Amino acid sequence: MKKILVMVVVAMTMVACATKQAEPQKTVAQQLLDRLDSLRQKGIMYGHQDDPMYGLTWEYDKDSSDVKNVSGDYPAIMGFDLGGIEMGDKKNLDSVPFTRMTEEIQNHYRRGGIITLSWHPRNPVTTIEGGGWAGQKFPEGTAWDVTDSTIVKKILPGGEFHEKFESWMQRVSDFLATLKDDNGQKIPVIFRPWHENSGSWFWWGEKLCTVEEYKALWNMLQDKLKADGFDNLVWSYSPGCQDNLTAERLLDRYPGDDRVDMIGLDGYQWVPEEKDKFIERTKQNLGVLCEVATEHNLIPALTETGMKNMTQPDWWSSTLLPAVKDFSISYLLTWRNYKEEWFGPAPSKPDAKYFVDFYNDDKTLFLNNIK
Repeated sequence: MKKILVMVVVAMTMVACATKQAEPQKTVAQQLLDRLDSLRQKGIMYGHQDDPMYGLTWEYDKDSSDVKNVSGDYPAIMGFDLGGIEMGDKKNLDSVPFTRMTEEIQNHYRRGGIITLSWHPRNPVTTIEGGGWAGQKFPEGTAWDVTDSTIVKKILPGGEFHEKFESWMQRVSDFLATLKDDNGQKIPVIFRPWHENSGSWFWWGEKLCTVEEYKALWNMLQDKLKADGFDNLVWSYSPGCQDNLTAERLLDRYPGDDRVDMIGLDGYQWVPEEKDKFIERTKQNLGVLCEVATEHNLIPALTETGMKNMTQPDWWSSTLLPAVKDFSISYLLTWRNYKEEWFGPAPSKPDAKYFVDFYNDDKTLFLNNIK
C-alpha cells in the first residue's frame, strides 16, 4: 500500500511539473501590465516628467525631486523623453544626458517605481544629419515642424527618407538596450510613441498623414523593436483630450488590439478660467476612455496633464482630483518642472500645501504605496 501511495505522489508531481512547464512564461511587459491592472484597483498612481533631473531651484542634484521635497515621497511613475537620441546626441531635447537618464531609470526601478518613455523625434525631412536642422529658428527641424504634410509617407518603406529613419529607429533600440536592472535583466517600460496624434502640432499629427500612414508608422517602429527582442515594452496609444469625445473618435487611428497594451489621453488646463471646462471635459473624456479600455482589454491612463505654472494654487485638490477620482485609470502624469514652465509641485510655490492634500488622499498612489 505504501508503495502505491509513493507511486501516486510521484505521478501527481510529474503531472504538476509538466503542467507548469506547459504554461508559457510571461514576458516582462505582461508582468508590468498585470501589476498596472492590480494597482489601479487601489487607486491612481501619480507620475512626473523628468522628476529626478531638475526642479525650479536645482539641476541634477543626487536623489533630489520636487515631488519628494514637497510630499516626502517620490512619484510612483517617472517619465522621460528620447527626443534627440535619433541624432546620436548626448543629451535629449530638454538637455538631459542620456547616460543620466539610464541611471535614473535604473534608480527608480530599483526603488520599486515604474517608468514611461515618450519620443519627440526631430523632423526627418528638414533635419540635417550631423548638422542640426535646416532652419535657424524654432520649430524648424523639430518634432513641431509641420511645414511638410508628407513626412510620414516619406519615411515609410519605399519613401526617400526611409533608410535615414531606419537609422533613427536603430538608435532608439540601442538606447533601450541600456535599460537593464542589477541582474542584467530588461527593465519594463511603458512606451508612448506618436502621441497626441489627434492634433496636428507634431509631424505625425492628424493633418500630416492619413489613417493608414499613421498605423504603418506605428507598426514600423513596433516591428523593429520587437524584432530586436524588446519584450519589455508596454505600448501606449495616447491621442489628446477633445471636446465631446466619442469612442469612434478615440479609436480613429488606433493600431489594433494586437498592437496596443494601454490607451491614454493627454489633456492640460492652461488658465484658472478653464477650471470648470477642464473638469467637465476630463470627466467626459475619461468616461469614454475607460469604456473603450474595458471593451478592448486595455489599461487606461491620463498620460499627460497639468496646469502651466500653477496659477491656480489649489488646482491639485480642487480641480485635478475631482476630475479623475471616479475613474479606474492606472495613472496620471504631470509634465516637467522647468524654470520658465512647470507643471508639478515645488516647495517654494503656493500650490505645495494643496499638493500635500492631493498626496494624502486615499485615491492617489505614490512610490511608497506601490512597493
